[in-house]
Amino acid sequence: MTAHVAGRDEWTGRAAELVPVLARRAQHAEESRTIPKQTIDDLVAARLLRVPNPDRHGGFGLDLDTAIEVAIELGRGCGSTAWCYSVWSSHTWMVGLYGEAAQEEYFADSCDVLCSSSFDPSRGKAEQANGGYLLTGRWGFSSGCDAATWAMLAAPTADQGAGLFLVPSADYRIDDTWFTSGLRGTGSKDIVIDEPVKVPAGRFLPYEAMKTGRTPGGMAAGARPMHRLPFFSVGPFVLAAPLLGIAQGAIDRFEEQARPSASAEGFGANPASTRSRLAASAVEIHSARALLRADLRELIGLGERRESPTFDEITRYHRDATYVAKLTVTAVNRLFEGTGGAALHDSSPLQRAHRDVHAGSHHVALRWDTAAEQYGRVRLGIEPFPLPF
Repeated sequence: MTAHVAGRDEWTGRAAELVPVLARRAQHAEESRTIPKQTIDDLVAARLLRVPNPDRHGGFGLDLDTAIEVAIELGRGCGSTAWCYSVWSSHTWMVGLYGEAAQEEYFADSCDVLCSSSFDPSRGKAEQANGGYLLTGRWGFSSGCDAATWAMLAAPTADQGAGLFLVPSADYRIDDTWFTSGLRGTGSKDIVIDEPVKVPAGRFLPYEAMKTGRTPGGMAAGARPMHRLPFFSVGPFVLAAPLLGIAQGAIDRFEEQARPSASAEGFGANPASTRSRLAASAVEIHSARALLRADLRELIGLGERRESPTFDEITRYHRDATYVAKLTVTAVNRLFEGTGGAALHDSSPLQRAHRDVHAGSHHVALRWDTAAEQYGRVRLGIEPFPLPF
């Protein structure tokens, strides 16, 4: 674990150096509804996109927990950038779950690869073909797809059930459907394959293997600890992390504006209320971050011991990730309500944080009601329901 902590500090420090410039670009990202090329260039220059890479493809011996911490840090500057970074980095990490041939294809041109996704198989169609599948469909909410050169697209198969097809950008088109209230800069548009494209069998990863942790990459020699785990015990934390960063950024801005030396316009007439709002939101986010880190430490420990979490533990991890998201919404709401009309201007980072945490919390994997109901069912011995991912 010592190597993980040391590496994390180095890479989160690089992310922290980007926070001011990301904050200056946040409005531009919103208006353009995509991550600025300059921001992607900065991520590449800081080598942050390589954090979760396999060592043989430019990695640094780090696991997904470090990329999650980087995403939290980036969120202090720009929520959309943090969301896309978390998506891109987690997908590169997920490529480590595929076999070696797929990994070689993915990293053939660069170690700094961007990959978007859509995990919903309902509008995909895959027919068996010689040595692979013929894939067609439409997939929504593919964050960061504009800059991506690959996509992971879900579809059901007759022989292995649903799973993720790894598809190069030359084989699909993007339909601009992303007109939203929050996380506008993520450019989470639709991906479309109108005519069938051939996907080799090695670029398909069944959900069943991801649920058990018995993926080609996870069972390979030298696999990272978290590669050996059921993916869906880890996945929700990838999405909760950017929201933590957004909430921390809102706390930072609120504190700056509420200081006696700053203009107090819009903060109301009760400075005691302002201070109590700051304290309550700060302790919520501190607690949420501690919960996320504790769960990730547990998961890494399981992976290091080559153990798998029980179903009870998986439902607890999902409960915790959704609760982290719930706390970010509560914390940002409190700050936004305490700033009055000043927070309504487009130039206010607080209004953007308010919209972004709400948008992120709507992701199907972060729905508190679903995770809480499942956890309660498991604890009380009631038949669990199938999760929507």
